[in-house]
Amino acid sequence: MQMATSILNPASSEPVASPVAPPSLMVAHSPCEEIVAALRKIEALDGMSDEDYLWLAKHGIEQTAEPGAILFREGDPPTGMNIMLGGEVHIRRAQSGNVSFFIARMGQMSGILPFSRMKGYGGTGYAVGQVWTLDIPKEMFPEMLAAIPSMAQRCVGVLLTRVREVTRMEGQAEKLAALGKLAANLAHELNNPASAAQRSAASLFTELRDYGDRKHALGAICLSTDTSQKLQDWVARTRANMSSFERFDAVAEANPLAGADREATILEWLEAHHVPDAWTIAPSIAETRFPLSYLDEFAREFPDNVLGPAMQAFASSLRVERMAETIVSSTVRIFDLISAIKDYSYMDQAPIQDVDLAQSLERTLSMVGSRLADVEVVTDFDPDMPDIDAYGSELNQVWTALIENALDAMPNGGVLHLKTKLQEQMAVVEIRDSGTGIPPELQSRIFEPFFTTKAPGKGLGLGLDTVQRIVAKHSGVISVQSKPGNTCFQVRLPLDRAQAY
Repeated sequence: MQMATSILNPASSEPVASPVAPPSLMVAHSPCEEIVAALRKIEALDGMSDEDYLWLAKHGIEQTAEPGAILFREGDPPTGMNIMLGGEVHIRRAQSGNVSFFIARMGQMSGILPFSRMKGYGGTGYAVGQVWTLDIPKEMFPEMLAAIPSMAQRCVGVLLTRVREVTRMEGQAEKLAALGKLAANLAHELNNPASAAQRSAASLFTELRDYGDRKHALGAICLSTDTSQKLQDWVARTRANMSSFERFDAVAEANPLAGADREATILEWLEAHHVPDAWTIAPSIAETRFPLSYLDEFAREFPDNVLGPAMQAFASSLRVERMAETIVSSTVRIFDLISAIKDYSYMDQAPIQDVDLAQSLERTLSMVGSRLADVEVVTDFDPDMPDIDAYGSELNQVWTALIENALDAMPNGGVLHLKTKLQEQMAVVEIRDSGTGIPPELQSRIFEPFFTTKAPGKGLGLGLDTVQRIVAKHSGVISVQSKPGNTCFQVRLPLDRAQAY
């Protein structure tokens, strides 16, 4: 953070223009004693001599900024080292919204430091409170290191601390991003069965009342004992044979027109026999898939005054059962998803587990099921693959990152191939996709921290770095082979626990 000012050139005594800083920064001229007193509070400078403090106070550029001022913008090249004498500077990234990526507080050294390879600011800096800094232009670093030799060690220590802190925060951000994706996928998967159960439960109340009315109307006809028994026998016989008929929903899914034609045929039959509200009955009967001969048999055995109420009561009972069936299947699906997420995260279990790799991959697929609509998933799991000793939840992080990368490479759909196989004492997992591939010049860099080919805001560049670290933790290796239409990540893990740990 530099302010437009001038520094005397000792050789010529002519002013030399210093880098121009944003207008939000203002040069201050506090007494040296006051600056030295503030410098003594900087932890990284603790233990320096009075001469060293005085050198910094005399050669540094003192600056202040008002609260809320923008001190630098993301991507701007740094101009020097900033010693924070007061206030805070919050650095935020464009894709992170209003969340601070890094905070430089009073008592810290920020900006570019000696030996740093920093090329540009990682975010935009905002002043929080009244900011007061002492800046050392990077052109003066050699002179500073010569005058204060201990600054070399002090700056290296600050650099290492900063790298650890940034890596930790980036790691947390990557985990939060992964958790956000997992939550979104899970919410999507849970929404479908939950909505179906909710709709069916809401409709069930109305349908039960309607079913009661239909049964009352049927009873009001005052059927004879023989007619009532024949009606019960027909319903029992029809229900008994119903399971042997092909399900309408499967046929409709394969050929919707055939299903519509069958419903239209039944509607015509009901109207021809003067059944009231035939249009509400036809869909329920069409779903049962029993032949029209059953209806013809009913029409032969019962008079017209029985046909209408009986068909309405029968159709209403079918709708009630279908709603109850939907509620049961939906709640079972919700339970399965909850069980899958517990197994995926290995909740309530020890860190090291006997992991079934095929099951682990399938659970991961269930977590990203909402993204598989246009993707053909092919699995080839070795049935003789034994369980391996591993950190189960961490291995699931590996599969999630690799599968999501594969899906990102196939935005318009494709083929995702998951394979497990046994090679001597190594378990091998291959995740292959038919996406665009990784350019050869980038394949050697994809495992580097913070390296990403995704658009800003789409990735932090730590996914594959995390994958590599987890695989290495298991004494395994990961490799990649890629060309357009065929990218394969191969993970090799030892079977023997003694080798892995």
